[in-house]
Amino acid sequence: MNTLKHMQKGFTLVEIMIVVAIIGILASIAIPSYTDYVKRGKAAEATATLADLKSRMEQCFQDNKDYTHATCAALCATPAGSKYFTYSCTASTATTYTLAADAVLGQGVDNFSFTINQDGAKTSNFDGNTGNCWLNKKAGAC
Repeated sequence: MNTLKHMQKGFTLVEIMIVVAIIGILASIAIPSYTDYVKRGKAAEATATLADLKSRMEQCFQDNKDYTHATCAALCATPAGSKYFTYSCTASTATTYTLAADAVLGQGVDNFSFTINQDGAKTSNFDGNTGNCWLNKKAGAC
């Protein structure tokens, strides 16, 4: 009965330090991965919207035979509900244009931009990495 009074209760300092070290290692892996995941999700707004605007510009060209037509220019306004990017288009000539998505500062995508032209040529700046395609992750390749 006397031995029951001397039983260990609680954790030793070494056990607590091991648990804290394990949590620190897991956090150092998980937090950057989650941050990259969130950025990719926000960048998806730009690529989806640009693809939609490109379709609309092509339909406008089919209807008017001219990208500089007022109807086509009206399509270039930033769509309602766009939170992370602003959109613009430049109709250089009647047969050429460039659509662009530029990041709204302070939304977590400050170093992001995407473009596409009438031929489907894409460029992007994804968190400092540039490419001749729409990059979808920081260490991505075209």
